[in-house]
Amino acid sequence: MSKSLFLTIVAVLGLAFGSQIAMAQSVAEIVTDDFFNGIINQAPANCAGKNFYTRQAFLNALGSFPDFGTSGSADDNKREIAAFFAHVTHETGSFCYVEEIDKTNKYCDATKTDYPCNPEKYYYGRGPLQITWNYNYGAAGKAIGFDGLNSPETVASDPVVAFKTALWYWMTNVRSVLSQGFGATTRAINGAVECDGKRPDLVQARANFYTNYCTQFNVAPGDNLLC
Repeated sequence: MSKSLFLTIVAVLGLAFGSQIAMAQSVAEIVTDDFFNGIINQAPANCAGKNFYTRQAFLNALGSFPDFGTSGSADDNKREIAAFFAHVTHETGSFCYVEEIDKTNKYCDATKTDYPCNPEKYYYGRGPLQITWNYNYGAAGKAIGFDGLNSPETVASDPVVAFKTALWYWMTNVRSVLSQGFGATTRAINGAVECDGKRPDLVQARANFYTNYCTQFNVAPGDNLLC
């Protein structure tokens, strides 16, 4: 083998290996302390979430969802992580809220007989994506191992469970529409309330968080940012 041919092969292998390294960048390397703190530091000091949400709790929960932010191209992975944290930021007020402000609605859908409501429990929003309704608590609990119907408050008392419920909801109900653009993820999370001109201010607020995080991750946000 000639020296020039050998060097060419080495160069090609080096490029391929470098590409694999980029593809294999972990979620933890993207969601750095600086990134996470940059969100939570926006919340007022008296917020319950300041002493609840942590990057380590997120990373611990992530162990149950190895496909999150890892199964696409390097850019697609960054966009997924940016989208998830954009919605989390919006839903929690930059990690301020652990529970929904209005706690008067039980959010019990009695037609969902697979997940019967405990009459003494309330299924209002809790956690990073403010999971709501008995059928979501029930299904999330079944999937990740807690009694969502009888102990929904676990989502507001255990930060790892809280992040697991958010990641479960994301992987189950949101991730499949990522290829349609960020606006489709907004529709999947709260489309009935915000999309189609109902609350364009909230739709734009979510998109603003997303584009900001994409900038931080040095990735293009893609098209179709609004719903």
